[in-house]
Amino acid sequence: MLVILFVPGAKSFLLKGLLSTGLFNASAKRESVQEPGIVSFSFVDKNGNRITSTDLKGKIIFINFWAVWCPPCVAEMGSVNALYQQLKNDPRFVFVLADADGNLPQSTAFMAQHGYDLPVYQVTGPVSPSLYSGTLPTTLIIDPEGKLVQKHEGIANYNTPAMLSFLKSL
Repeated sequence: MLVILFVPGAKSFLLKGLLSTGLFNASAKRESVQEPGIVSFSFVDKNGNRITSTDLKGKIIFINFWAVWCPPCVAEMGSVNALYQQLKNDPRFVFVLADADGNLPQSTAFMAQHGYDLPVYQVTGPVSPSLYSGTLPTTLIIDPEGKLVQKHEGIANYNTPAMLSFLKSL
């Protein structure tokens, strides 16, 4: 138990195992969320390319706030990557992995080290506290109209047939 408490890698390993049981499957339905209207955000990638909510209007956006030091974030990253692999060639979808620390070199190195092909960004504009309050991980799903349809704080398995079907239905 002490190892799990004090060694982040061990905690991530345990959580990843729990994800595979289905215990933490993400909700695959439109939820009643508190954020009214259009979601507004701005991100930049390691090459300085900026994306905003205005740029992505008409797209289905999957935003995941995470950090390399966060065991639940690390544990769920494999499921996010697997979902991304299924949708990355579909022009309707955009994935944004928002490094909560804003350390793009470190988060990009993490992705490469683990063989993940996820697009990493840094937040460059204000994010409403109702969208992201600092809890890691936090995942937002935004519909093509720019409205928040799902918000999940905490670990989840996103690589499920139900989630894939839900996203494609948006």
